[in-house]
This record gives sequence, C-alpha cells and structure tokens, in this order.
Amino acid sequence: MADAPALAGVEGLLVDIDGVLTLSWEPIEGAPAAVEALRGADVAMRFVTNTTSIARQEVVARLDAAGIAVRADEVLTAPAATVAWIHEHRPDARCWVLSSGDLGDDLAELRTVAEGEAADLVVLGGAGPEFSYDAVNRALGLLLDGADLVAMHRNRYWRTDAGFALDTGGFVAALEQAAGVAATVVGKPSADFFGTALADLGVAAERAAMVGDDVETDVLAAQALGLRGVLVQTGKFRPEALEQADGRPDLVLASFAELPAQLGT
Repeated sequence: MADAPALAGVEGLLVDIDGVLTLSWEPIEGAPAAVEALRGADVAMRFVTNTTSIARQEVVARLDAAGIAVRADEVLTAPAATVAWIHEHRPDARCWVLSSGDLGDDLAELRTVAEGEAADLVVLGGAGPEFSYDAVNRALGLLLDGADLVAMHRNRYWRTDAGFALDTGGFVAALEQAAGVAATVVGKPSADFFGTALADLGVAAERAAMVGDDVETDVLAAQALGLRGVLVQTGKFRPEALEQADGRPDLVLASFAELPAQLGT
C-alpha cells in the first residue's frame, strides 16, 4: 500500500516570507503564481515572518510591489507579536529597544526609554549596524541592573541578495551568557507565535503546514506543535543545515512554486 502524500488533509498554510516568497523583497521565481493558485483553490494562508527591519504595513506594500497581494490582517510579524506579548504580560514595562530598521508604527504603543534611562525590558529586534559594541554593552548593563530580556526572534542568520548576514540569535546567546539570564523569544520558533497564527488561520495544527527556508526555526519548530513542515531550498537553505538538523521535514521542495501541485491545486 502506497504511503499517503506528505500534505494529505492539509487545509491551511503558514508561510514564511523572506527566503520563501521573496529575497531582498524581489519575488522568488514562481512564488507569486503559486500564491495566486493557492488562493484560487481556497487554501487558507497566513504569512508569518521574523522580519524586524520594517513595519507590517510596509511588509504588505513590498509584497504587493513583488506581485504578491496580501492583506495586513493576513500577516503576523515578530514585532507585532512582541508588542502584543508585552501588553499582555508586562503592560507597564519601560522598554529599551535595540533593532535595525524602522519599526516606528509597530512599536508606537510601547513605553520606550531613551539612552541613559532605566528600563524593565531590553527588547532585541533584527540585527544590523545598530548592534555596535556600545549598544550591546548598554543592553548588558540594563540586564545586570535587573531588566529582563525579550527577543523578537533568535534567528542566527538570514540571506539577502548580497549573501548571508549575521542575525540576532548570536547576540541573544551572548547576552544570556554574559548576564546569566534567559530570553523570552516571541517570534518563531516560539510556540505562542505559531499558536497565535494557527488561531487566526482557523485551522487545527494537524490540518496545517508551515512552509519555510529555515529547518530549525520554521520547520522543526512547527512540527513539534503538530503541524506538517515543508522546507524550501531557497533563501537561507543550506544542505549542511538540513543534514545536521535534529529532525526531518515532512517535505522538501526546490521552491514555493512547487507547493500547489503537492496540494492538488
């Protein structure tokens, strides 16, 4: 008896953006057509991203410019999830934010503090030039003074059109070790992040799949919660990372363009 297809019974998808649909906001070949085909087949989708360099409305605008039409309420970003987590768990917290890029709109509701002021939370976003020695040392000082560490994600690296680039995960690990603290991670691979996305999708975990280019943060993290995991060989995919991973994806595809056929659309 033949094995059932890897995505049999899947009714909804959580789809990473960077490295899956776009690379440096240019569409990956076949991705726009694949999204359109899945919409035509009424496959529910939510677009989940650890991107922290731009606010959610700008994510929507850039996807639209790449030929991929999405609504803002279909996009769950790590910054938006972080703000929601802080409002729920630490509503009065004074936040010192270290992040690369412009997240003004997404973070506007936070009670942020300026340089030299005391803080209750150190909030790390995406890494970039802003993560200087002085800035990271400032984060360490606040943590040693009693602040808690919140990370929008702990991705180790990502890929742009210029190649691979160091991301926040290394800085999170360094600060955890130096300050003797454990970070609260809000974006992927947090179970709460996936749970929020599934609840919004309206599909049970066993009938959903996560599509991403990071075998650990996207695929294995989702599988641990009962979703199926689809790894695409675009973006920051590296064969070595797959070989060294602690588990195996349910499905490995050359790109997102191959996904509709796997769902019979």
